[in-house]
Amino acid sequence: MILRLTVLIAFSGSCFAGEYAVLSSGFRIHADRHETEGGIVRLYANGGVTEVPAAQVTGFEAEEVVPVTPPPAALHVPTPEELVTAAAKRNGLPPEFVKSVVAAESAFRADALSPKGARGLMQLMPATAREYGADATDPRQNVEAGTQYLRDLLLKYQHDEHQVIRALAAYNAGPGTVDRYHGVPPYQETLAYITRVLRKYAKASTD
Repeated sequence: MILRLTVLIAFSGSCFAGEYAVLSSGFRIHADRHETEGGIVRLYANGGVTEVPAAQVTGFEAEEVVPVTPPPAALHVPTPEELVTAAAKRNGLPPEFVKSVVAAESAFRADALSPKGARGLMQLMPATAREYGADATDPRQNVEAGTQYLRDLLLKYQHDEHQVIRALAAYNAGPGTVDRYHGVPPYQETLAYITRVLRKYAKASTD
C-alpha cells in the first residue's frame, strides 16, 4: 500500500483536475474520480486505480482548477499618422490637411525640437501646450492640442476670404503677428511654410 501511494502521489503533479482523497494518516491522494464499494474506495487516476480501505478515507476535497490566463495581446501603438487622423476627425478637420501641417512642422517626428523651443509632431510652443493642458512631449497629447489650436485659428478667421492662409500664418508666426500685419506677415519663413503646407495638401487631395 505504501508503494502504491508513493507512486500515485508522485504522479499527482501531472493531473489537471479532479479531487483529493484525504486519508486519516494525513496523506492526500489525487484522483480523477472515486467509487465506494462496501469497505473499499477506488481512486481512479492516470488510467489506473488504487484501492484504499474506506475506513482510512476521512473525506474528499475538490481540486481547485486555476484557469490558464493567456498572455495579454500586444498593445497597438498608433503611428503618428493614425494619431493625426483620429485627432483631425475628432475636431472636424480634414485629416489630410492636418497631416500636411504635421509634415511641414516636424516631418512626423515626435521628438522634433526647434531652436525656439517648439516640441513634437505639431511643434507646440510651451505657452500653447499649457493653454490646451497638454504635455508637448506626449505624441497623443501633442497632436490633440495642436489640432485643437489649428481648429481654433480656422474659426478665428472663418469670415475672412483668406481663412486658411491666415490660420496657417497664425499657426507659424502667432495670431498676434497676423493681427498686427492685418494678414500674412512678410516673413520668408512664414511664406515658405504656408506654401509648403498648401502644396502638400493639394497633392494629398488629388492622390
